[in-house]
Amino acid sequence: MDTFPRLLLDHAARRPQAPALREKAFGVWQTLSWAQLATLVQELALGLSAAGLRRGEHLVVVGENRPRLYATMLAAQSLGAVPVPLYQDAVAAEFVFPLNNAEIAFAVVEDQEQVDKLLELRERCPQLKRIWFDDPRGLRNYDEPGLAALDGLVEQGRAARAERPDCFAAEVAAGTPDDVAALFFTSGTTGNPKGVIHTHATLIDRARAGQRFDRLTADEEVLAYLPPAWIGQNIFSFSQWLAVGYVVNCPESASTVGIDLKEIGPTYYFAPPRVFEGLLTTVMIRMEDAAAPKRWLFDRCMKLARRVGTKLMDGQPASLPDRLGYALGDLLIYGPLRNTLGFSRVRVAYTAGEAIGPDLFSFYRAIGINLKQLYGSTETAVFVCLQPDHEARADTVGVPIEGVEIKLADSGELLVRSPGLLKGYYKNDAATREALTADGWFHTGDAGFLTPGGHVKIIDRAKDVGRLSGGAFDGAMFAPKYVENKLKFFPHIKEAVCFGDRREKVCAFINIDFEAVGNWAERRNLPYAGYTDLASRAEVYDLILDCVEKVNADLAQDELLAGSQISRFLVLHKELDADDGELTRTRKVRRGAIAEKYGVLIDALYAGKVSQYIETQVKFEDGRTSMVAADLRIMEARTFPAVKGQAA
Repeated sequence: MDTFPRLLLDHAARRPQAPALREKAFGVWQTLSWAQLATLVQELALGLSAAGLRRGEHLVVVGENRPRLYATMLAAQSLGAVPVPLYQDAVAAEFVFPLNNAEIAFAVVEDQEQVDKLLELRERCPQLKRIWFDDPRGLRNYDEPGLAALDGLVEQGRAARAERPDCFAAEVAAGTPDDVAALFFTSGTTGNPKGVIHTHATLIDRARAGQRFDRLTADEEVLAYLPPAWIGQNIFSFSQWLAVGYVVNCPESASTVGIDLKEIGPTYYFAPPRVFEGLLTTVMIRMEDAAAPKRWLFDRCMKLARRVGTKLMDGQPASLPDRLGYALGDLLIYGPLRNTLGFSRVRVAYTAGEAIGPDLFSFYRAIGINLKQLYGSTETAVFVCLQPDHEARADTVGVPIEGVEIKLADSGELLVRSPGLLKGYYKNDAATREALTADGWFHTGDAGFLTPGGHVKIIDRAKDVGRLSGGAFDGAMFAPKYVENKLKFFPHIKEAVCFGDRREKVCAFINIDFEAVGNWAERRNLPYAGYTDLASRAEVYDLILDCVEKVNADLAQDELLAGSQISRFLVLHKELDADDGELTRTRKVRRGAIAEKYGVLIDALYAGKVSQYIETQVKFEDGRTSMVAADLRIMEARTFPAVKGQAA
């Protein structure tokens, strides 16, 4: 079982009626068995073959998690073609480079929104000849050459199967583990994205390594709600799904994810920290609005959970009174809370992509959720380091798992060697040579180190780590992402961008969390007209100042990073947005773009100004643009002397 189509056919042969995929449509969960999925994949593959898709060619797939889009990827792989998932929330212009770079002539998309994007690009991507859509709503009167419903492709494949019943099996048999299984485009924080080539062998190897690490079985339930183009979602809901044979559930829409999460009750869960932050923010807002007796009970139980729950989760001993108290808390608070969050059945939950706050991390573990961290990237097929049960820590990303070797370069950069490494970057030999050494080591670009217990600790992106120049902390290390993550640990701060390399002090832009700060303001009877108005309030600045100074006090305890304390900051008048080119689709900060766009604000921070006027163009989801203007206040923050001998 060394290719994804063979894994599919194996499940269909051994357990044909077992559920493979579920999709919620019109409020009802629809189940697709492994046998039904295998039939659909066969029909799609033969339809694509009849349309002209050949071995080695690329097929773009754009949309939310949908069973027929998953089946399309399997159909392409069955023919030896290569699926290329792209982010469904990207604007049309972001598709141009991947489509032309991979010479894509065929596309399967979810709905009218994605069809409109591709039709808009036809002049810039003339090789794009055929587009099939899954959801026909809104497309009845479209009359474009090469545009057709996916239903028609299935019918065409059904007819081809009747004429050539052995064709599909022959195509699957011709595949090898070293064939390219997928092409994933990176987020492109500093320029055009790079196409990461992965084979069936690399993806299946890492999927099985993760399976063995957490003892996953076919009984697991997974909710697939993150972008399929992100390899994190893809490995959990495609590669591991086929390797293990568990059930993947596709929500009805982005707005119903919370409800669908509770209905499914996944046993295996994966989300970036921002999702866990959002869930906890919602819980805390609801508790702040609850009656006084309920708040009192919640606070008492959570104090006990923080003291006892993490011990129990880590397998450490606890006294009988503590165990009894925790059991009572589980009955009254923790159990209902897990159920409200949709985590009542979670056996293993992972977070990755960013650092997670210690308080956030311990909160989930304290209420009985086995939340752990993992480390990996698109190039490593995700699974490099995982945290074992009873060894989950907020400040590390786990231990190297089966098949993984790790070493540190002299610069402090982490190097990885693993069976899951990329084959290379598509049409980019220079980038491949830069990332992969002759003896098979991959340059992760992350600065970190190994703890005495064998866990990996990440400090920052190696290229972003700099030095201060001049001032009280002349020559001190500056790690922007490390500081930004500390700021984002506070529920009132959604995003932060720090500056300081080759400067005498560190300054920061901050985005408030509109929901959390809005609720905070409403409980204090502070009126506001929108994000810009709320962000400019003096009371909000004082709230953020308190967060910044707490981070500074924490940084002062680390002799190496004490110089990264924030001296001045401002609260941005708009949220940083991927549509405005300020974030990637995976919400990574585009530092270069932000520094160029907001250069006047950076100059004001370092010039000692107390305010700065700025006008910024923003883009709405429907493509319209508008200007947002504000006179931004700049605030000084208190810094603290470094505590000697306290390096982390």
